Amino acid sequence: MSRTVAARRYQVRTLWLALLYAAALLGAVYAFKHQLVGGPAAWVVAVLPALPIIGVFVAIGRYLVDEQDEYLRMLMVRQTLWASGFALSAATLWGFLEAFDLVGHVEPYYVAVLWFGGLGLGNCADRLFGADAAL
Repeated sequence: MSRTVAARRYQVRTLWLALLYAAALLGAVYAFKHQLVGGPAAWVVAVLPALPIIGVFVAIGRYLVDEQDEYLRMLMVRQTLWASGFALSAATLWGFLEAFDLVGHVEPYYVAVLWFGGLGLGNCADRLFGADAAL
């Protein structure tokens, strides 16, 4: 990604969100493992690691709004399309396999992991096939 003002802001936002995610996840795992939370507080602690991930989705949207370079914006849109297609396809396939008792259960938050992996696939596709190649 080029070092435009919007790209720098996006990178700073995602860096801070990644640090917040790591801290929230480590804190939540520790709190639950040592039974430090219960009742309504447990709900709050359980949700905390999800918030920075949601923040990354917002940061990507903010980048798309802020980026003035149409070509760079198009690259990110293509990457998000790759990510969405990849994550939703994998989740759908797994869901049917799970429904017919062919595979074990996977926690739904892994869809976000697949989505972020799909961003990487989209980036690789742009680099390998050129940004002008058809999806």
